[in-house]
Amino acid sequence: MIEDLEYNTEREHLIIPEYGRHIQKMINHAKTREDKEERNKLAKAIISVMGNLQPHLRDVPDFQHKLWDQLFIMSNFELDADSPYEKPSKELLEERPEPLEYPQNHPKYRFYGNNIKTMIDVAVTWEEGELKEALVYTIANHMKKCFLNWNKDTVEDDVIFDHLFELSKGQINLKNSEEDLTDSSSLMRNRKKHSKNQKSNKKNNRNRKRY
Repeated sequence: MIEDLEYNTEREHLIIPEYGRHIQKMINHAKTREDKEERNKLAKAIISVMGNLQPHLRDVPDFQHKLWDQLFIMSNFELDADSPYEKPSKELLEERPEPLEYPQNHPKYRFYGNNIKTMIDVAVTWEEGELKEALVYTIANHMKKCFLNWNKDTVEDDVIFDHLFELSKGQINLKNSEEDLTDSSSLMRNRKKHSKNQKSNKKNNRNRKRY
């Protein structure tokens, strides 16, 4: 009797384990049938059982299409049965996807973030005037805050102006500006105050009674 026991390590590898070994055996059986009409009937029956095993996916678009694709995948693309959908390709399934480009437009100054570059690009398109000047100094002050959040306690305005000039490709130049940016100590105090408030809120949430 012990000799008849079947261990998982000795069993066939399950291509999609979520459906279990019985579904895999049903598919393997369908592959062996010589009559195509019989294979088609078995394939539809298997699809019905697979659908019952995945009731939470019934509202997913193309649910039936997904089931048929999974059927052919679990048959190792060896089941010769008619499908209401285009059969998946083994070559396409095994094809490696194209590497994704890292969404970073200015990796040299990553601590500013992509939003800063977007704001700079918008500011460049504005007409000269008070509104543009206000936007440019708002961007510069935010850059200074981002720089201080990075790993510094202070930074000269000239450094921010140089970075702004570079990121705007020379179209925004504050290097000769007589107006100073927000003082570093003020930005640091605001950061510490914000951090302190966050800790206080977390502590209050932990101490709040639950009913």
